[in-house]
Amino acid sequence: MRFVTVLVGFFIVFNAYGQQKAVKVGGYELKPIVDLPATPIKDQHRSGTCWSFSGISFLESEVLRMKNIEADLAEMWLVRHDYHERALDYVRFHGAISFGPGAESNDVMDMIKLYGIVPEQAYPGLNYGTESHVHGEMDNVLDAIVNAVIENKNRKLSAAWIKAFDNVLDAYLGKKPAQFQWKGEEYTPKSFQEELAIVPADYVELSSFTHHPFYTKFIMEVPDNWAFGDVYNVKLVEFFNQAIFALDNGYTLLWGSDVSEEGFSNRNAIALVPVSEIVELSGSEREKWASMSDSERNERFYNFSEPIPEKQITQEIRQKAFNDYRTQDDHGMHIVGYCKDETGKFFFKVKNTWGESNDQGGYFYASTAFFKYKSLSIMLHKDALMPVLKDKLKVE
Repeated sequence: MRFVTVLVGFFIVFNAYGQQKAVKVGGYELKPIVDLPATPIKDQHRSGTCWSFSGISFLESEVLRMKNIEADLAEMWLVRHDYHERALDYVRFHGAISFGPGAESNDVMDMIKLYGIVPEQAYPGLNYGTESHVHGEMDNVLDAIVNAVIENKNRKLSAAWIKAFDNVLDAYLGKKPAQFQWKGEEYTPKSFQEELAIVPADYVELSSFTHHPFYTKFIMEVPDNWAFGDVYNVKLVEFFNQAIFALDNGYTLLWGSDVSEEGFSNRNAIALVPVSEIVELSGSEREKWASMSDSERNERFYNFSEPIPEKQITQEIRQKAFNDYRTQDDHGMHIVGYCKDETGKFFFKVKNTWGESNDQGGYFYASTAFFKYKSLSIMLHKDALMPVLKDKLKVE
């Protein structure tokens, strides 16, 4: 467990970032504009729990912002309770909803609302003999239990199955602590939540799709949304502007996105959307890239060694990618700032959940085009909403 007082005030840190040196990422020279405080990178390793790792990272930055304390919170506390609640619903729905380790941003707040939160030391969730999270066996055992239950071989479900399920969670992740010590004081998970000032009702999720009316809530139609969490629907230009507005005002973002595109490279710490057709370009840019063969052009596009032309993402292009499964429910991450390149293009600074797996210490930089094209949702504190959007959404 790591709880240290941050010696430099949050907004002093925030304002100082404009003086940072440019970051060299592939062929891009990126100047930091906003770079908000975040806790050290963690690694979900061989577990499908990016939603919890990114959600905890987001909450840790929120605690930094609100309490000026660096907190190491327990990802597996959320995972354990999410599995429990998901098992109950899976059985109630006779197996007609998805069951597995993946979840959505709303699960983070749902589990904290029900069960509070604990520090990492109180619940590391490593009871199965490894130093990192390896969940394949546990996932299969839990899946086998719930699917055996819904077969209903006794023609009537017993009350024992959920106890057996929870016992498996105890065996792999550890038993739940009712109380624990922090700074010489005793806490419960709920009193610790209160100490850290985490109020789930203060957080909202935004998305941007045209198959639902704008400025209303809808249930995101992705497999991991087993709890039928809803999001506010806004126009794409508002979605992007809201992200920048929040960061400019000191609020980080919990980000759900598809990272399966070839233009995403964790190794190179960058995410882009190269143009698919040369006709999308104009003038000298078209001449430069049209003179190359297709193979040479693709090699230049995807070796990330130089700036490349990107697709102009519209609301329609984004929607089509969601409709035809090009954009899928994929990965949870934490946006902590943004940069600009030499031409003024925005790149979001993204804290990933795969450890320090590249030369940017586990961070990568997502272009405006990538953010607009591949985002599923962002979660943020309601106080970070643009006033005009807050009015349109009727958020109190």
